[in-house]
Amino acid sequence: MCAIYWNVQIKIFLRPSDHGNRHSQPWQQWHNTGLYNITRFYIMLTTNRILHFNHNKMVRFNPAAVSNSLLLFIVFSANDAFIPSSHIRRSLITTELQAETVTFETVDSRTGKPTGTSFLPAEAIERASKGNPIEKAKLAKDGTSAFVDVYEYAAKIREGKMTWEEMEAADLNTRLKFVGMLHRDKRTPGQFMMRLKVPNGIVNSDQMRFYADCVEKYGEERGVVDITTRQNIQLRGVKIEDAPDIIDGLHARNQTTFQSALDSVRNMVGSPLAGIDDKEMVDTREFCNALNDLVSLDPVTQTRGNPMWGNLPRKFNIAVSGSRDDFSHTHINDIGLQPCPHATTGKMGFNVVLGGYMSIKRVAESIPADMWIQADRNSVVTLSEAILRIFRDESERKDRQKARLMWLVEKYGMKEFKAAVIKEITSYDRGVAVHDAQPAPTEPFERRELLGVHKQKQEGKSRVGILVPTGRLSVKECREIADLADAYSEGEIRLTVEQNIILPNVDDDKIDALLNEDALGKGSRLQVNPGLIEGNVVSCTGAQFCGLALIETKANAESIARKLEELVTVDRPIRIHWTGCPNSCGQVQVADIGIMGGPARKFDEATGKMMAVPGCKIFVGGRIGEDAHLSLEPFKEGVPLEEEILIPELVEILKTQFGAVDKQAR
Repeated sequence: MCAIYWNVQIKIFLRPSDHGNRHSQPWQQWHNTGLYNITRFYIMLTTNRILHFNHNKMVRFNPAAVSNSLLLFIVFSANDAFIPSSHIRRSLITTELQAETVTFETVDSRTGKPTGTSFLPAEAIERASKGNPIEKAKLAKDGTSAFVDVYEYAAKIREGKMTWEEMEAADLNTRLKFVGMLHRDKRTPGQFMMRLKVPNGIVNSDQMRFYADCVEKYGEERGVVDITTRQNIQLRGVKIEDAPDIIDGLHARNQTTFQSALDSVRNMVGSPLAGIDDKEMVDTREFCNALNDLVSLDPVTQTRGNPMWGNLPRKFNIAVSGSRDDFSHTHINDIGLQPCPHATTGKMGFNVVLGGYMSIKRVAESIPADMWIQADRNSVVTLSEAILRIFRDESERKDRQKARLMWLVEKYGMKEFKAAVIKEITSYDRGVAVHDAQPAPTEPFERRELLGVHKQKQEGKSRVGILVPTGRLSVKECREIADLADAYSEGEIRLTVEQNIILPNVDDDKIDALLNEDALGKGSRLQVNPGLIEGNVVSCTGAQFCGLALIETKANAESIARKLEELVTVDRPIRIHWTGCPNSCGQVQVADIGIMGGPARKFDEATGKMMAVPGCKIFVGGRIGEDAHLSLEPFKEGVPLEEEILIPELVEILKTQFGAVDKQAR
């Protein structure tokens, strides 16, 4: 349904029951603008009807007329009313409308749900209408119902009525991202990367086998599964005609791809040791699941896909840390929650940091927000919702490079932004208190390792961290991991931001048997005790699949790490991150050594000239944990990617900056 946008003032007057009312005030009045929203009820005005949603019910009311002033009477039953029926008999709704020129869908006729655009204020819609091409595409056709397009396109392709080349271009390369489907048109035309939502990075053996089943048909090169730097899963090679079966299979397994890409809140990152860590300050699992439901579960229909957050200006990242290790890397997220007890009460809570992100134009470390909230579900969800609402309605809609939270915080000023967040939280009336930031612990603390065998807080149990080189898994390896999980960790598998896995709750008396499994044996890529270099490699997708990447990353990262391990010895883990382009999906700025694809030149003997070759920039000195620091300036630039040039450069850096020695010398 297409409607003119109305700048709406809604006044609701509630008349007492004809049978009498003991309340002293005969009339009560509520005010809101645009969308009226009380405890899961949505009343939406359009040019031809009002929709009232109550949980899974939808009731339509047809107004007698639409003009500059619209008068409606709506009678609610005791079951449907959002005010107890003992208090009212009928509701009188008076609306004052001023027509704007922007048109958009307020309700998608195919789903019956409000569109993401319908939640925006008039000012944001006006800016979007004059904004960048993606903003205009979202106004033209809302992305929150893109899953319907997936099913429709798939059916037509299966029936031979169309090919993927005939799909609407804006759907193919933009809107389907709302379903987590990213077309890899430059590398694998007609095939998609499908991104999931895996809150806190916890999956099980059945899900892991399902991932393998989904991609197996696409062959060993294209049909692979990637663990990401957000504790997430990406399926490679997916074709549109197969997508509905994958989506249905994921939903049957309590997972989704909805709102996992483009302008959405991305996967919720938490502690991979949640619930099993003897140094844990907060169990992050509840918070990650609650936040995931906030942004991707419709509170009205209880189905996946929440239109309230269906039209953000840009992507948004949230990380919840569970200990002083900060395994979730809060310093590079839009919202970072860092556990910290209240100095006076001793209650556990979170200090809040805001604005961390990486992009092609700017890399920014999060900054303290001078806010502390209690570590309870209500406080965490309410704070996040308040920040998201401000970001959604007020952030940049023209320049996408400036449409991240940090730019909005800087526009306000941190003190003023804090005040705006507190005002928003107060308006929700949920009893959430925001305190000033609390002093962080200062006792000596050393960040712990995740790979290898480590005791848990549960007696007789251990966690076993397993290297997955560059996060890339074959079909065979997915099934091997699932089998290991069934045999040793009750089917549970945890993903880390380092793109590895952890098997939790392994019985101590079964550790030896696990370590002797063929899947972890000699010749396997999966290792429990890898070297200090090869065990700490992180990589983005690279040029194999990503059209933005200037270099191939995953294969190079794995190969070069193995060769460095053979050449030098180091006395601590050295984190080497690879990224194919300045977008820094591989997070090179947090690494000990970061390798970013970039221009390089090399002398060509045949022509006698310096010729352009695949190359890289090298960053040195990034840190993670409590003492996090981003390395923003390249240590060296224009280094050709050829191994005979790059490896000596890296060996020199390892020796001069990290104390490495030749293998033979020790």
